Amino acid sequence: MKRWISFILHLAMIVILTSFGSYSVTKKEYPKVPNDLRVTLETEPIVPQKLDITEEIAIHPPFLGRSYNGFKEALAFKESQGRYHVTNTLGYLGKYQFGQSTLKLMGVHNTKAFLNDASLQEKVFETNVARNKWILRRDIKRFNGKRIQGVEITESGIVAAAHLAGAGNVKKYLRSYGKKDVADAYGTTISQYIRKFGGYDISSIPQKRNAKV
Repeated sequence: MKRWISFILHLAMIVILTSFGSYSVTKKEYPKVPNDLRVTLETEPIVPQKLDITEEIAIHPPFLGRSYNGFKEALAFKESQGRYHVTNTLGYLGKYQFGQSTLKLMGVHNTKAFLNDASLQEKVFETNVARNKWILRRDIKRFNGKRIQGVEITESGIVAAAHLAGAGNVKKYLRSYGKKDVADAYGTTISQYIRKFGGYDISSIPQKRNAKV
C-alpha cells in the first residue's frame, strides 16, 4: 500500500509540473534590422501646425529647377514670399519688390495698377533682367566661373545681386574682389545674393540695352 501511495503521489507531481510548464510565458523577440537597411530620418525642424499658408511657404518654398523660371520664383520667394500685392515698410512693391524709381526707369508710372497686374509684374522682372544683363555684360564675361571669397560667380548670381543692390554696386563688388560689399536696408548683402542665387540658367533672357516694358 505504501508503495502504491508513493507511486500515485509521484505521478500526480509529474502531471502538475507538466501542466504548469505548458502555460509558461515566453518573452517575444523581434528580429533585428541590419544597419544597412535602417531608415535614418533627416534632422529637420518640425513646422508648428498653427502656421498659416504664407508662413509654411516661407519655410518650405517650392524648388522649380535651375531654369529661368526656377530662378525668378526663388528670388520672388526671398523678396515677398511670392505675393503680388505686397508693399514693404520701405515702399518696395509687388512680388519682386521693385522701387518706384526702377519702375519709372522701365516705363511703369502707375504703382496701383502695377500691384494689381500680375502679368505686368512678370514682364517688368524679365525686362529688368535683360537690362541688368546688358549693363553687366562685361563683368559677367570676366567673372563668370571665377571665385570671390570662396563663392563661385555665375551670371544668375550677378543678376540677382543687381536686383538687390543695383548694377553699379555689383560692379564695385566684383571689381574689388568682394571688398566693396554693400547691404540693403534689411542687412542682406550682395555676396549673399550671389551665393544664394548662383547656378541658374537664365540664358533664355537676352541682354537688352535701355530695356523698357
